[in-house]
Amino acid sequence: MNTFPILDRRRAAALFADDTGAATAEYAITTMAAVAFAGLLVVIMRSDEVRGILTDLVRRALSIS
Repeated sequence: MNTFPILDRRRAAALFADDTGAATAEYAITTMAAVAFAGLLVVIMRSDEVRGILTDLVRRALSIS
């Protein structure tokens, strides 16, 4: 037995026109993407090669003056 109402054009427009919570979902997705990117940066920064490149860059920048 089907207890759900029939989804006609008027009811669908009323249901899908409501944007309640859309901004919160967008913030959540953006936050998850930022956390994933930060995690990737942490993995990259822990490598010895990248650490050496950055250390060399800072040393050269400080020794110029």
